[in-house]
Amino acid sequence: MIDFLTLMLVSMTAGLFLLAYYVYRGIGAENAKQWVPGFAMTGFIAVVAGLRMTFTWPLTGSYNIAFGEMSVLFGVLFLGAALALWKGWEMRTVSIYAFFAGLAAVVVGARVISLGMTKSPVVSGIGFILTGLGGLFAWLCCLAEPILSLRTNRTLRAIGAIVLIVAVAIWAFTGYAAYWDHLESFSKWVPLTMR
Repeated sequence: MIDFLTLMLVSMTAGLFLLAYYVYRGIGAENAKQWVPGFAMTGFIAVVAGLRMTFTWPLTGSYNIAFGEMSVLFGVLFLGAALALWKGWEMRTVSIYAFFAGLAAVVVGARVISLGMTKSPVVSGIGFILTGLGGLFAWLCCLAEPILSLRTNRTLRAIGAIVLIVAVAIWAFTGYAAYWDHLESFSKWVPLTMR
């Protein structure tokens, strides 16, 4: 079994931090293209690793669905945002996609908690839920323009950024703890070709 969940978690941590920073400081900034590389890097890793996990199931049971499929949705969302920012397009369709991806993350988070998945199901479930709320929030703000405009409402931007930063803290803790554990648990692993 080859487990690359650590890579996915740390990339998601970086991506969510970039997103929180973008929500708080970058929306409406003159140079929107400065966000493209960070969003694209996050999206690329999430899509490639998520598709691999979704199609090959390297983890046990439904962990592949929770982490693999959510990674693909997350990655496509970041790649879409990167493309829209690079081209100067409106983010409305990206926010619509974010709504459905976010809703899926909320459902997965609730189910992770109810099934007792992961070593810390409540923490992981809350991480999924908060990440999903970021997508729901983006769509709500686009739908309710100009009333809830993120471009002009500093309070809403701060709330959105705080929700994302809490998710960052959860995924950072999970990802870096997993690196610590995986380096020990995989230290004696030998590829089939060398056995």
